Amino acid sequence: MRVILILSMVLVGLMPFSALAQKSNFEWLDVFELEYASDPQFTDDGKSIVYVRNFMDIMKDRKRSNLWRVDLDGGNHRPITSGLNNNASPRFSPDGSMLAYTSNASGNNQVMMRLMDAGETFEVAQLQNGASRLTWSPDGQYIAFNAFVPGTDKTYAPLPNRPKGAEWAKNAIYIDKLQFRNDGRGFVKPGKSHVFVVPAMGGTPRQITSGEFNHSSSLSWAADGSMLYFSANRHDNHEMETRDSEIYSVDVNSGDIKVLTSRFGPDGNPSVSPNGNLIAYSGYDDKRMGAHNTNIYVMNVDGSDVRNITGDMDRSIGGFYWSYNGRELFYQYTDKGMGKIAKIDLKGKNTELADHVSGTSFGRPYASGAFNVSSKGDIALTYATAMDQSNIGVTGSKGGDVKQITDLNGELLNHRKLGSVEEVWYKSSHDGIDIHGWLVKPVDFDPAKKYPLILEIHGGPFSAYGPHFSAEIQLMANAGYMVLYTNPRGSTSYGVDFANLIHHDYPGNDYDDLMSGVDHVIAMGNVDADKLYVTGGSGGGALSAWIIGKTDRFKAAVVAKPVINWTSFTLYSDMSLSAAKNWFGSMPWDDQENYWRRSPLSLVGNVTTPTMLLTGELDMRTPMPESEQFFQALKMQEVDASLVRIPGSYHGITTRPSNLITKVQHIVKWFDEH
Repeated sequence: MRVILILSMVLVGLMPFSALAQKSNFEWLDVFELEYASDPQFTDDGKSIVYVRNFMDIMKDRKRSNLWRVDLDGGNHRPITSGLNNNASPRFSPDGSMLAYTSNASGNNQVMMRLMDAGETFEVAQLQNGASRLTWSPDGQYIAFNAFVPGTDKTYAPLPNRPKGAEWAKNAIYIDKLQFRNDGRGFVKPGKSHVFVVPAMGGTPRQITSGEFNHSSSLSWAADGSMLYFSANRHDNHEMETRDSEIYSVDVNSGDIKVLTSRFGPDGNPSVSPNGNLIAYSGYDDKRMGAHNTNIYVMNVDGSDVRNITGDMDRSIGGFYWSYNGRELFYQYTDKGMGKIAKIDLKGKNTELADHVSGTSFGRPYASGAFNVSSKGDIALTYATAMDQSNIGVTGSKGGDVKQITDLNGELLNHRKLGSVEEVWYKSSHDGIDIHGWLVKPVDFDPAKKYPLILEIHGGPFSAYGPHFSAEIQLMANAGYMVLYTNPRGSTSYGVDFANLIHHDYPGNDYDDLMSGVDHVIAMGNVDADKLYVTGGSGGGALSAWIIGKTDRFKAAVVAKPVINWTSFTLYSDMSLSAAKNWFGSMPWDDQENYWRRSPLSLVGNVTTPTMLLTGELDMRTPMPESEQFFQALKMQEVDASLVRIPGSYHGITTRPSNLITKVQHIVKWFDEH
């Protein structure tokens, strides 16, 4: 009787809170509340993990990050750094007594050092141009890093000396390099990235590499600390063959550089084995295809006896780590849109260990994520599902179930309604190949009703969506739409042959793959076939524009940051040479018919669909003139069209959280009104 009374009292006590626990919809401002974990690093004893906790600064409209620590059982979860700046790239010294990281609190990314026993932090050096790729020497005495070394602006025809106090125009800017601008950075500043070393306890950084080449790859020390290994393209024709990088060694004392690889194609991410005898690195033989599988290679430290240990695996390899005993390599890859971890021995024997490595792509459901391995073989990973961004997950050296040990968005997403995500497979009408996708249902989905459908198309085109959390798509579901996103031909993670089905033919038959997906979900019974909408960004923008040139089935379209005219794109984008050499195999002036045939602009005369163009004003990947061409062509035909320019934004529109909201608001309102 007493137990019943107590239980009744507890239930009565909880009743007032039940009303407060009612879930509400995922709303616009919730974007600023989202957090995600990245870059997990084990402490020396393997009992704790330090990771980067990413969050949004609503007042400055920026993504921020701090370092947090958590034990493997999820306990003792606490911050190491704080503040509204970006603290990142945590790296422990070999003995675990010190933690190096970067911080932009002073403006540039400075190298910071935390003494773990004392809890004190100091700045290692004052760097004018920031630092990245922090790497400890084996004895813990030095840190190697990459930093930009400014050059001198070229003046082709200098003005005569101006009179004192005269207000003349600024000097002309002289450009003589093919790659003179980069999206996200703007016009390329004179100078190159080089490798430096600095004493861990503070001192003067010393530049190790030299020459008119960029040295911005990951770094790895020789076992005795005498050499650093890096990747760079130091060929004389590096501007024309941008992907042809090699693995090099540099003597830390003399600066002497030796090349260790020679094949045509990218060689990168060198990592010295624990015994110091081998180097693992990633790359592929460049056959000028649109897509290649990146493999893991192992060679002796002098560059001899190169062997490809992942060549039998038809998937592209991401990050990798040596096992503590040097007999195996742990690596990351994406399979059918899902991030996974496996290990492979030096003879090529594979063992799959874990999946759900994802959650670090903020806006759309792209495959992403990272992992790390302790000296005991335990694995820490960014673990996520379709219902949440990445948390920290752990599993043992033999893999299996992943235990989630953080819950960064629990207080937000546990109290929000989210659209459910359902996996779909279907056949393409073009050739019957299997196409993979996901259907997101509106919140409060009623199986007795029919809903409008948004077809959302990924960019790349060589990339992949997966069953991952997407703030953009959840906002669309919150607005009452079903959303279909798929991996049509050309997508990665289904084998190199599937990706290269669009080789020299994109947009090609992606149209058939995408429309077959629309027909498939209509047949499932809950889509209103009279309320179809289409959107996508970058390559997805190109496909959106292509689709409405081939069909009038969609009530409206939002074409985001698209390629519209392959000729103007190739001659104006920051990836012009890559597009010409790898996506076309010819220059526009030699193959204009092919460039025009594959341009959405060639179909603009067929378009009747009300269309919004949406692009960042600073976009250098798919520049604003691409959108302007299509917009003006539509208006000249009296098609209902609008142009949305995102001020101050490069290609990555959602770099600022408010721009993510702006983007989705425009998409939803345009569709609502049509």
